[in-house]
Amino acid sequence: MDDQKERIKFMKKYFALLLTIMMAFTACSGSPAVDSSGLESLSQSTSSSLESMEESTADSSEISQEDISVVAPWQVDLPENHQMDPAVFAQLHADLESSDVYAMVTVKDGVIIDEYYQEGYDETSVFPLHSCTKSFTSALVGIAIEQGYFTSVDDPLSDYLPQVLDLADTGKQQITLRHLLTHTSGLEWYEWAGRSNWQEFRSAENWVDYILNRNLVATPGTVFAYSTGNSHLLAAALESATGMGELEYARENLFDALGMDSVVWGTDPHGIADGGNGISMTVRDAARFGQLYLQNGQWNGEQLISAQWVAESTAAQNNGAGDGTGSYGYQWWIRSFQGYDTYYAFGAHGQFIFVVPELDLVTVIASNSVEDSYAPRPYFSDYVLSAYTG
Repeated sequence: MDDQKERIKFMKKYFALLLTIMMAFTACSGSPAVDSSGLESLSQSTSSSLESMEESTADSSEISQEDISVVAPWQVDLPENHQMDPAVFAQLHADLESSDVYAMVTVKDGVIIDEYYQEGYDETSVFPLHSCTKSFTSALVGIAIEQGYFTSVDDPLSDYLPQVLDLADTGKQQITLRHLLTHTSGLEWYEWAGRSNWQEFRSAENWVDYILNRNLVATPGTVFAYSTGNSHLLAAALESATGMGELEYARENLFDALGMDSVVWGTDPHGIADGGNGISMTVRDAARFGQLYLQNGQWNGEQLISAQWVAESTAAQNNGAGDGTGSYGYQWWIRSFQGYDTYYAFGAHGQFIFVVPELDLVTVIASNSVEDSYAPRPYFSDYVLSAYTG
């Protein structure tokens, strides 16, 4: 019986791999819309055969779902099958040709309905997402709380970075994980509005020490000041708590389950993951992350991130910078576009992961908009959202 189980496991993984290769071959053919009906037919036939094999096993209930689970490739469908106007997407693609956008993908109802790549790029191209990294770090903090590595968002940072206790300004001992998540640590930081300590930070020999030694200019928890430094401290605390590098922890608890195999994550000079700016991946993998949040942290029946954490992270914790970027949650931006409540990850030079629960929709943009990071945003708000016909 054990041999039979192993054969079933092997065959399921074999056919899943075969389907993945076939869909990748189809996608690379250059067709603007992949007809997956033939693949679905093969999948159904394969499933039927495997089910028959399982029924012939004396006690198939002993085969765990974990043993036979595989990560399915993205399904691709026509936008008109999901209440989206294909003519709007055709115009979007025409207008993107003269833009700084490298790649853009829209997922609705769990399937890709539109995908664009600038010449020279495709679904295998890996792009830096810059500050979208913050939303990934937030997800991992939530998982670490669920697993007991952190007690809560109100844990003092000094519990995990004890060097805080040695700082001359004892007020920094009040900084908690919540303050870092919401950019209210009170540490002096300049990243917007022309003034910046970015290069000084990035050239420091020890990034964590540099951040911790910034002046405390506000009582922790009182003033919003956007800071990649805050997010880097979260990464350092996470690695201290778990005893693992952030990328290793992410693979073990998130990326492998999602099938996100393209992720690259940079580190600081001491090997700590660049928790606020360092992640790169394909736009399809970024869409998987957005889809996970859309599904309240659940993937293939498994709760990877608690639904409570997803809700708290994507709810306004403060008013952000008070501008059109929106309110701020736990390393996510929140605002309304075209009347639809949206939360999104946002990175320099126009990187976006938009999630619109009301429309069951995720849009990812990878761009090189050096002069204006907001410039690609209308391709989502004025095109994708306007394409909805429901």
